[in-house]
Amino acid sequence: MALPQPNLYPVFNIVRLSHVELAVTDLAKSRAFYVDTLGLQVTDETSGAIYLRAMEERGHHCIVLRKAATPEARELGFKVFSDEDLDKAEHFFRGKGLPVEWVERPYQSRTFRTRDPHGIPLEFYSKMERLPPIHQKYALYRGVKPLRIDHFNCFSPNVDESVAFYNELGFRVTEYTQDEETGKLWAAWTHRKGGVHDIAFTNGFGPRLHHVAFWVPTPLNIIDLLDLMATTGYVGNIERGPGRHGISNAFFLYIRDPDNHRIEIYCSDYQTVDPDLEPIKWDLKDPQRQTLWGAPAPRSWFEEGSVFAGVEPRKADLAASPIVAP
Repeated sequence: MALPQPNLYPVFNIVRLSHVELAVTDLAKSRAFYVDTLGLQVTDETSGAIYLRAMEERGHHCIVLRKAATPEARELGFKVFSDEDLDKAEHFFRGKGLPVEWVERPYQSRTFRTRDPHGIPLEFYSKMERLPPIHQKYALYRGVKPLRIDHFNCFSPNVDESVAFYNELGFRVTEYTQDEETGKLWAAWTHRKGGVHDIAFTNGFGPRLHHVAFWVPTPLNIIDLLDLMATTGYVGNIERGPGRHGISNAFFLYIRDPDNHRIEIYCSDYQTVDPDLEPIKWDLKDPQRQTLWGAPAPRSWFEEGSVFAGVEPRKADLAASPIVAP
């Protein structure tokens, strides 16, 4: 299936990804991981939730950790340009027969929840409470020195369908992997903010959240994090890396939080602002697309992910796989 042409004038204007809400089973353990180890900053804390932001962010939060009986991914949040865009977005989703529920969210303006056609829970708003800048408060920098949330990656049971839908929302494809036998997409990276991706889709049992990524200053910060994790009881939480991706050219590390949610630590990708930038195609059988250099991805990286609240994942339509059988 051919990639859709970039939709430069969508019905409403999404600025970027904004935040994620994760259900976690033990807030103390999650706090030790995200705050004391990774270095995210606490902006609010209650008996049931912790709100966090990274060092360059002015919005109140980029991640919400909410206590629950079982771990799951609750929301993927996106910021739209204006309140008018929020109304246009509501009209768009209702026109698609998708649910729209207006909700109250701490520190956010009018917010509505919906789902994409595969069931991924989405949240849209136009304004979030602004906090004073802390990017030059170097005494606060700890752990891997996270600067900002960078992207989501989700397992999709049909990547072509996911790309087509998010193309309607104005997301542009930067890189993709195609199964040559069927011509179908196996994975695709799409963006709004001018990086390689705000949200990516990988073929698999889904929808499920594959990972949330945070952008850090340099590869050396990732090495420092590995030293810290290896000596503070988190060596078993290191899943994959460090290494460099072929797709995105990013230096990466994948780790798991205490509830097994996957977090990518990420830097050194490239700019994709030009609207006529052609997507880069990769062969599914080329191992350098996922690992330009470094150890191959473990099977868990292809098969495990966080379930989304309220949606039952299904088997992928495409049977192709980059995993080579032993």
